[in-house]
Amino acid sequence: MAKKRALITGITGQDGSYLAEFLLDKDYDVVGMVRRTSTLNFQRLEHIQDRITLVQGDLLDQTSLMDLIREYRPQEVYNLAAQSFVPTSWRQPVLTGEFTALGVTRVLEAIRMVDPGIRFYQASSSEVFGKVREVPQTERTPFYPRSPYGVAKVYGHWITINYRESYNLFACSGILFNHGSPRRGLEFVERKVAHGAAMIKLGLASELRLGNLDSQRDWGFAGDYVQAMWLMLQQDQPDDYVVGTGKTHSIRELCSVAFSHLGLNWQDHVVVDPALIRPAEVDLLIADSSKAREKLGWQPGVPFEDLIHMIVDTDLELLRNDRKAH
Repeated sequence: MAKKRALITGITGQDGSYLAEFLLDKDYDVVGMVRRTSTLNFQRLEHIQDRITLVQGDLLDQTSLMDLIREYRPQEVYNLAAQSFVPTSWRQPVLTGEFTALGVTRVLEAIRMVDPGIRFYQASSSEVFGKVREVPQTERTPFYPRSPYGVAKVYGHWITINYRESYNLFACSGILFNHGSPRRGLEFVERKVAHGAAMIKLGLASELRLGNLDSQRDWGFAGDYVQAMWLMLQQDQPDDYVVGTGKTHSIRELCSVAFSHLGLNWQDHVVVDPALIRPAEVDLLIADSSKAREKLGWQPGVPFEDLIHMIVDTDLELLRNDRKAH
């Protein structure tokens, strides 16, 4: 039997790299779409780069998407590419809309025109809930996004449903709550805190500046969450699912877990910087993923403390190796 082939947009990101690994373990042929930029970073893919096919394409360019699908004929497409850092979406709201909202339409349109039999996964986000209407959040919770990123993700979510219902495409949205890993970008808070704690431990810094310490999030491990993406596309019927742990932790608690892992007291080092507080804050995101547990058989594996320790340990080792190299 021929191997199944999957196309992943955003393969160089955290989720893309874990998903590529997961699919390779399932004996997929993995094609990753990368943008033609001068600063491409394949760091997260180095260990599997010889086992995947990287091709150029762009969410801003409809033709490149159609050409890719026509040439590689994937059975599954995972759209993980987006301008995904919330603070940047305030500085570049129009670009965020182009990638994170209209980009989804371009991929769906390419699938509809080239091969409507393709199964499509859209990376939705808990940021769609924003100023939450109920706690915890389910697939039926009304959306109230609080950033240009959240607004763009709402569009991406609804256009996926629209194409599913209008053109009978097998198109699913996964509303994923915060999921981190040692591969997370340094601008994301869990990695920022872990890296900051490691820097302070090694005497390379004395303080860490953060915004709202009371903000609460539902955090899981990215490696667990990519399995949920895959499971959605293996079902008999396409549907949308909330994916999260159902447990919530504040930034204050995140600091406590990260710093105490290194024998430090976070209160001695963390400084609240008003400049880092968002124009419109999202206060309490917590997932009710009972539908994903029941229908997909999915559940999170790595507990919060273990996740933060994993990120801290990796950053400590990276910084030590960096110091030796210099």
